[in-house]
Amino acid sequence: MNTRINIASAAPQAYQAMIGLETYLATSGLDKNLYELIKTRASQMNGCAYCINMHTRDALKLGETAQRLFLLDAWRESELFSEKERAVLALTESMTFITGDHVSDQIYEEASRHLSEQELAAVIMAVVAINSWNRIAITTRMPLD
Repeated sequence: MNTRINIASAAPQAYQAMIGLETYLATSGLDKNLYELIKTRASQMNGCAYCINMHTRDALKLGETAQRLFLLDAWRESELFSEKERAVLALTESMTFITGDHVSDQIYEEASRHLSEQELAAVIMAVVAINSWNRIAITTRMPLD
């Protein structure tokens, strides 16, 4: 597969805006392990090989277990994820597949129950960011590292 346009080169201001969102997320207080679960799960749903490859490796470097990463796409059937993680993964899936049932009150309220307003804002922006990165990587056919 050949790569396509390089967004960072062709539209550096747009690319820097995306990096700005990542900078916010890095300083938002959002748990880094949770952020990697968000990025990996959304990337699985979107079929973004580049991002799945990157974020599973990043998660492992942070101490995430291979078992949890192997079972991430079946988190509902696993007892390996905390209630907070489950609420965040449900929100991640609902936002990623927004055309399905939108984000139900039940999913939003469960996430709100486990997260402060600041954490909830960061989680929402994290899901927005990774879905954007997935679309960039898939459209431009970014090669695996």
